[in-house]
Amino acid sequence: MDINADFWNDKYTNNETGWDLKSPSTPLKEYIDQLENKDIKILIPGCGNAYEAEYLAEQGFTAITLVDISKVVVEIIKEKFKNNPNVKVIHQDFFEFDGQFDLILEQTFFCALPPYLRQDYSIKVNQLLTEEGKLVGVMFNRDFGNDFPPFGGNKTEYETYFNDYFDFKVMEKCYNSIPPRADNELFINLKKITK
Repeated sequence: MDINADFWNDKYTNNETGWDLKSPSTPLKEYIDQLENKDIKILIPGCGNAYEAEYLAEQGFTAITLVDISKVVVEIIKEKFKNNPNVKVIHQDFFEFDGQFDLILEQTFFCALPPYLRQDYSIKVNQLLTEEGKLVGVMFNRDFGNDFPPFGGNKTEYETYFNDYFDFKVMEKCYNSIPPRADNELFINLKKITK
């Protein structure tokens, strides 16, 4: 199975979006609520329907960039944010995207990638972050046994991908997951290591 742009376009076209919470993830929402600087540059890769971006915009954040490989979902979110100059929506493969960001928010993207791309993800995120930049978000803390997304994992495995590129401020089981995901999510707050 090729997990590529066509794969994700089909998912959105056929409304096969079981991962979609229809609202921002509680752990990310509560993290966003603690942020004081509304002008930091924020990237959400593999943004999907971008509920976290909606929440950020509602809270007055001024520099939000969204990237997704699916043209179908990009057209939907471009329409959603067409009157908000603080949100930039880009149709592109994350691994070909360039920029510099203070914060990258992770919500379901990492676990949607085939596992062989996880080390590349860590390297790419490190490259996209400013010197003091952070990767913050939620990852699944369970093995789904799938050969299709979502691809799960655990803290010990994830640490192997990020050890060389990040200082671990937090990588712990979420205490505030929504009930269907209770005990199945890790909250991460990783600070870029500058080499």
